[in-house]
Amino acid sequence: MNQKRKIGRDQLIRAEQTLKKYKAGKANLENRIISNEQWWKMRHWGEISGTEYDVNRPRPASAWLFNSLANKHADAMDNIPEPSVLPREQDDEIAAKGLSEMLPIVLERSGYEKLYSDMWWYKLKNGTACQAVLWDPVLDNGRGDIAIKNIDLLNLFWQPGIKNIEDSRNVFYVSLYDNDLLCDMYPELQGKLGGDTVNVAGYKFDDNIDVSEKSAVIDWYYKVRTASGDILHYCRFVGDTVLYASEDDELCEKGFYEHGRYPFVLDPLFMQEGTPCGFGYIDIMRDAQMYIDKLGQVILEHTVQMSRKRYFIKLGGAVREEEFADFRKPFVHVAGNLSDDDIREIRLDPLDSAVMTAMNNKIEELKETSGNRDFSQGGTSGGVTAASAIAALQEAGNKLSRDMIKGSYFAFTNVCYLIIELIRQFYNTPRSYLLSGDFKSFDNSLLKSKERYLFGEVIEPHKPVFDVICKAAKKSPFSKAAQNELAKELFHIGFFRPELSEQALAAIEIMDFEGKENIRDSISKIAESYKAMQAALQSGGDLL
Repeated sequence: MNQKRKIGRDQLIRAEQTLKKYKAGKANLENRIISNEQWWKMRHWGEISGTEYDVNRPRPASAWLFNSLANKHADAMDNIPEPSVLPREQDDEIAAKGLSEMLPIVLERSGYEKLYSDMWWYKLKNGTACQAVLWDPVLDNGRGDIAIKNIDLLNLFWQPGIKNIEDSRNVFYVSLYDNDLLCDMYPELQGKLGGDTVNVAGYKFDDNIDVSEKSAVIDWYYKVRTASGDILHYCRFVGDTVLYASEDDELCEKGFYEHGRYPFVLDPLFMQEGTPCGFGYIDIMRDAQMYIDKLGQVILEHTVQMSRKRYFIKLGGAVREEEFADFRKPFVHVAGNLSDDDIREIRLDPLDSAVMTAMNNKIEELKETSGNRDFSQGGTSGGVTAASAIAALQEAGNKLSRDMIKGSYFAFTNVCYLIIELIRQFYNTPRSYLLSGDFKSFDNSLLKSKERYLFGEVIEPHKPVFDVICKAAKKSPFSKAAQNELAKELFHIGFFRPELSEQALAAIEIMDFEGKENIRDSISKIAESYKAMQAALQSGGDLL
């Protein structure tokens, strides 16, 4: 006897109605994202109100905003995160070591460095980045593997008014596919495509994109409450046709993803209340950029007017206007005597310096509000020429960048936790990888829950739990310069002199800098070698 399907046409109709409510709730966010993309492409004059009728006026688009975002992105790329896994219990040390080696392999296979770069561009422009950690059964020659993707917020929908996406009752991801490809992938869709569907907001592209032969494929994630907690289920559908439903899959008794979390990690830049999304640097700088370009428009117009000579000509005067206006003619005929009343040049006063002052002030305002001062880009002022002083100024000026990068590490930690949970669920067979020239294998056997016994009785199942620590895989040149200066200073004051090792270790103990443990170990080894040498000399002297 066939079991009745839990997900059918009625459930899909209600889900699509919910999706439309979610879409209406984030309309303002979608409009802001589309507008920010225009500002990013320096085509923002169409976004400035009151400029529709100014088509004949110059529209300068200076790149101050663009330069600020590019500088922030460069800071982020200097600090790509690298995960390290620590066990919470001693029995899980081997598993933690294997995960520390496996996570970078998974990230590399997903092309994470490129994903990280694209994610930061999106985050800086729109205030929130989103990454999805999914299980793709097609990867690794059909054996399946973990896939990490950047998600456009225009395609993602959640419950309005929630702060954490995990609190949303449903999460929808909508993507467009060509109808012919869909029919090849899912033959049951033959003849069912082309009806009314969900319209996803789109950017203002240069190309004319035709979506008439495309259909929206909806990935619907939702949580079902049970006695043991929330279970995450997943359904993919087009219109009123179910393509896959985990509730109808006998293999998904514990949910589609056993970790019970949505596979989407949101990474906001500047937080807002009542929404999981933040706002970005374009939202902060667009006002200053608008007035910079409006003042630039005034300056350009005035410059053009001053460079183009104009004249007052008396009606019925002695000058022939056609010949006077044609600069190719060497002679201009005049009827009768020419007086000052017949023709007079229109003279314009130079533009007031207050206009240039106002524009420069707006440029400085944009630099200040974005934290994009001159020395953060390598420029200096005030006679600073020493390399160490420049590096110190750059490090001090980069504190805003360090803060936003640290916030991004929180999201990266959640991405790593989702990867670990997918390894725990799906890595049932060993996966081989190459590390330091040696081939190793890893599976989820050490991550599965194990029973614990006390006096021969089971007391509790033990599920290995880990902590993920993130650090910068690449150091910025300025951090390296500061570290090198510190090393030279420690050398000059005698920290590596063996006879001063005890004092040096005491000083190192109360200091705080990166690489402190390595310095302490080096001084200890120098001290031990010195003591061994002294002991050998002493024993040799006693023998004599």
